[in-house]
Amino acid sequence: MELQSNASNFLAAGFRYEESPIVIVGCPLDITSTFRPGTRFAPQAIREASWGLETYSPLLDRDLEDLRICDVGDLNLPQGNLAGALEMVQGYVAALTGDGKFPILIGGEHLISLPAVNELVKHHPDLLVIQLDAHADLRQEYLGESLSHATVMRRIADVLGNGGICQLGVRSSTREEMISAKEMGSLYETGEVLRLAASRPVYLTVDLDVLDPGVAPGVSTPEPGGLTFEQAISLISSLSSLRVVGFDLVELSPLYDPTQQSAIAAAKLLRELILLFCWDIDRK
Repeated sequence: MELQSNASNFLAAGFRYEESPIVIVGCPLDITSTFRPGTRFAPQAIREASWGLETYSPLLDRDLEDLRICDVGDLNLPQGNLAGALEMVQGYVAALTGDGKFPILIGGEHLISLPAVNELVKHHPDLLVIQLDAHADLRQEYLGESLSHATVMRRIADVLGNGGICQLGVRSSTREEMISAKEMGSLYETGEVLRLAASRPVYLTVDLDVLDPGVAPGVSTPEPGGLTFEQAISLISSLSSLRVVGFDLVELSPLYDPTQQSAIAAAKLLRELILLFCWDIDRK
């Protein structure tokens, strides 16, 4: 599968594919963004910002240099062909799981979660998706399209059924979406998520707009009233006991934040996610 070379890899992710149990792949999908496009530039912006960070996390007392991580670059997605782009993402996730790798996807728009889940559920039939997001993303369609970053969790719910998704941090939705969320029982407190997910494999999807725009203004659809960075890390850390089998970080739109504050927040969040959920996979 064709990959675009990247100018730099994510911090400490310079190992060869063959020797790395953990693989980062950029998925610069930028087709259905409905407010502020530009997510295709996010993977490289996050990589570049990561080099301003340390590999060591004082909070976790863990270091990326103790892990073997490969950043393979970005998938060369056809931006004018949504079906083809989603197929390409799913195909690469299939290749990763076939090779026994832990998949980490950097978006790109939130719709990249759908092909990842479509593939992982083949290997984990009882898969649970945990979504950290300002938006419910439960619309049946948006502007006449059933496949959109605004419908992604509805499509995932179609795949997994009721009880297949847990939503945390949601503070924006239509009335219809909120009715659907209540009918599906997808809105939870953290303690309830831990109970439900205790014996299930988990795919974690983190939309950067779960953070307050004061922390990360450079996102596709900013929504006031979000989490501070410390609150987000605390929330994610509370999930550290779960068996996460893959995760993604999506919806950075770096063109809207020339200060790089948002990209730096995304890079640090990605560092903490890796150290939390990949630590026991393999250490060199």
